[in-house]
Amino acid sequence: MRMHGGAWWSMLNERPENQPQFSRKTLKRVLRYANPYWGMIAGMLAVIAVISVIELIPPPLARDLIDHAIPEKDTPRLGLLALGMVLIPLLSALIGTLQRWLSSRVGEGIIYDLRCEMYDHMQRMSLRFYTSTKTGELMSRFSNDVVGAQNAITGTMVSVITNIVTLVSTLAIMLSIEWRLTLAALLVLPLLYLPARRAAGILRDISRKAMELNSQMNTQLNETLNVSGALLVKVFGRQPREQERFATSAAGVRDIGIKRALVGRWFFVVAGLVSSIGSAVLFWIGGYLVITGALSIGTIVAFISYLTRLYQPIVGLTNIQVDLAQSMVSFERVFEYLDLPVDIQDRPDALHLSHVRGSVTFEHVWFSYREGAVSQSASGTQAGAANNAMMGATPNGQADGTVPVAQLGRHWALEDVSFNVQPGQLVALVGPSGAGKTTISYLLPRLYEPQKGRVLLDERELRDLTQSTLAEHIGLVTQETYLFHDSIRNNLLYASPGATDAALESACRAAYIHDVIMTMPQGYDTIVGERGYRLSGGEKQRIALARVILKNPSVLVLDEATSSLDSQSEYYIQQALDRLFVDRTSIVIAHRLSTILAADLILVFDHGHVIEHGNHQQLLTQGGMYARLYETQFRGLAKGRAQLTSLESAQQ
Repeated sequence: MRMHGGAWWSMLNERPENQPQFSRKTLKRVLRYANPYWGMIAGMLAVIAVISVIELIPPPLARDLIDHAIPEKDTPRLGLLALGMVLIPLLSALIGTLQRWLSSRVGEGIIYDLRCEMYDHMQRMSLRFYTSTKTGELMSRFSNDVVGAQNAITGTMVSVITNIVTLVSTLAIMLSIEWRLTLAALLVLPLLYLPARRAAGILRDISRKAMELNSQMNTQLNETLNVSGALLVKVFGRQPREQERFATSAAGVRDIGIKRALVGRWFFVVAGLVSSIGSAVLFWIGGYLVITGALSIGTIVAFISYLTRLYQPIVGLTNIQVDLAQSMVSFERVFEYLDLPVDIQDRPDALHLSHVRGSVTFEHVWFSYREGAVSQSASGTQAGAANNAMMGATPNGQADGTVPVAQLGRHWALEDVSFNVQPGQLVALVGPSGAGKTTISYLLPRLYEPQKGRVLLDERELRDLTQSTLAEHIGLVTQETYLFHDSIRNNLLYASPGATDAALESACRAAYIHDVIMTMPQGYDTIVGERGYRLSGGEKQRIALARVILKNPSVLVLDEATSSLDSQSEYYIQQALDRLFVDRTSIVIAHRLSTILAADLILVFDHGHVIEHGNHQQLLTQGGMYARLYETQFRGLAKGRAQLTSLESAQQ
C-alpha cells in the first residue's frame, strides 16, 4: 500500500490517545534488536547476580559483630569483620563497573542499530515525504526520541533485571532468617499497586506530550537558526515575534517538565509512606520478639538492613509500568517513522544499466502534488479507492521550492503530457511560472512518480530500472544550488568520490571556476559555509556545474536560474553549459535566449499542458504563446546577447 505526503503527515500527528499503547508486541519488537547482543546480555545478567549475592553479605557481618565479636570481646574477629565491611563494597563497585560497561555496550549497540536503520529508511523515502515533513520534527526523532530509547535500554531494562535479582535473593535470605518477620514486611505491598498503576498512565501521556512539545521547539530552532531562516527574520525585523514564539514553545516544555516531576514525586511520596508503614510494623513485631527472647538483637539489626534491600526493588518493580511506559514512548515514536511505507522502490526484477544512450519519452503523463489524485502502483495499475481515501490533505512542508507553489493551487501539475527526446538532443522547456516545467525535472530522475502515464529512458519504463541506474546516468542541477558546509573539494567529490585532483581541476576549468578557486586562501580546501553562503551566486552555480561535469551523466536535466546573475557570471556559466551540452541528452528549463536558440526542440508549457513544440523559427512562425513570450521576455535578452558577445571578445 502506497502512502503520500498528506497521509504521512496526518498519520504522524494523530492525537496521543490515538497512538498505540504500550503492549507486549512493542516490547517484543524492542527485544528483537537485542538478538545480536545476547552474549553480552548473558554476561551482564551473571554479573548482576554476583553483585546481588555480594551485597547480601554485610548484614550477617553486622549480626556477627553484635551477637559475637563485641560480647565475646574477640578482637581478631572484630578486625576481620571490619576488613570485610571495607572489601565487600570495594569488590561490589569493581564488579559493578564491569556490569556498567556491558550494559553500555548493549544499550549503545542497540541504539546504533536503530539509528542506522532509521536513517537508511529515511534515505529511501521519496521527495514527497520530505515536502510534507518538518525538518525539526525529523531531527527530534533522531535526537530526543532515540536518546529516550537509549535510556530505556541502558537504564530501565537494567534496573528491572537488577531489581528482580535483588528482590529474589533478599527475600530468600530473609525467609531463611525469620519467616514471620518476612511475611509481616510483605503485608503492605498491595498498597503500592494502585498508585503505581495510576501514575503509569499519567506519566505515559505526559511523556508523549513532552516529546511533541520538544519537537515543536526543535522545529522552530531548525527553521530560524539556519542561514536562510536567520536572514529572513532579520530582513523583516521579526526577531521580537520569533523570540515570543520560542518563549511560548519553551514555556510549554518547561511546564510539562514540572508536571512530570510532580507526578513522579507524588508517586514516590506514596511509595515512601507505604515503606515507612511496613518498617514500623516490622520494628514493632521484631522488637517484641527480641523482648521475648525469640530473636537476638543482631538478628533484628540484620533483618532491618535487609528490609531496605527488599522495599527498594519492590518499589522499583511496582514502578515498572511507569518506567516502561515512558521509555516505550520513545520507541513508539521511532517505530512510527520506521513503519512508514517507501512509496518509490525498486522492483525485484529491476534492471541496472551500465550504459545509457539517453532517449527520454513521456507518454500521457498526469501528475499532481496534491493528495487524492488517482495513483498508480508499481505495476502500472490504478490503486484502490481505500488508498485514495487516505490521501486527503495538501502537503504543508517547508517553503524550499521543492513543490512549486503555483502548482499546489490546481489539481494537476501535468495533464496528459507526451513528448520524445532523442539521444544527444538539447530540449528547452519554456512557459510561465507554474506551468509544469520543474515537475518534468523531478519526474525524470524518479524523485516523484506520475499518477498516470509512463516515463521511459532508452525505451524502458523508469519503474523497470533500478534507482541507482537513474542516479548514475541522470544529472540534475536544480534552481537552488545546495552546497554542504564543507570544503569545495568535498562538495565536488560528492559527485564522484574516487575522482583525482586532476579530474577535479579539469571539471572546474570546464565550469570556468578553477581560477576563482585558486585565488581563495585555502584553494580547493576552502570552506564554503552553510549552503555555500560564503560564495557568490555565480560561484555557487559554477561549482554546481563543475560537480555535474565531474559526474559526467548521459542525461542532463538543468533548471537554469541565472537570469538574476551579473553579465560576467552569466557569460562564464554559458560557456560551461555549451561544453556540458555536447554529446549528451539535455533537458533545460530555459531562462536565456542563447539556450533556446540552440535547442533542437522547444516545448512550451501552460497550465500543465504542452501547447506548442518545435524549434525557435517554427514556433515564431506559429504566432502562439512562444511568440508572445519571445516578444515580452526574450527580445530584451537579445540585446544582452550582443553585450555578452562583446564581453567574450574582450576576454579573448
